[in-house]
Amino acid sequence: MNKNRTYFSVCFLGICILLSSWLIANSLQKDSVAKAHSQDGSRYELVPVNDQNIILFDKQTGEYWRKFIEPNEGPTNWEKQPSPFASENE
Repeated sequence: MNKNRTYFSVCFLGICILLSSWLIANSLQKDSVAKAHSQDGSRYELVPVNDQNIILFDKQTGEYWRKFIEPNEGPTNWEKQPSPFASENE
């Protein structure tokens, strides 16, 4: 009788460990998907660096454009900058 109880306990413990690890893996995967979809969904982000510089960042490609704003002057042109995240092979 004691061997049957030990066998049942070991099997039950193994099933509990497998079930709990599967539940944890699923919850972590759902959290990462939820974080990806929880962003505001816009492709571009406007980043004010300081009073004279503004950066427009493309979240999909990693490219960004910087605009220097001189005080008391009219509009200036946007300059496309190389992405610090792009690989060197491109």
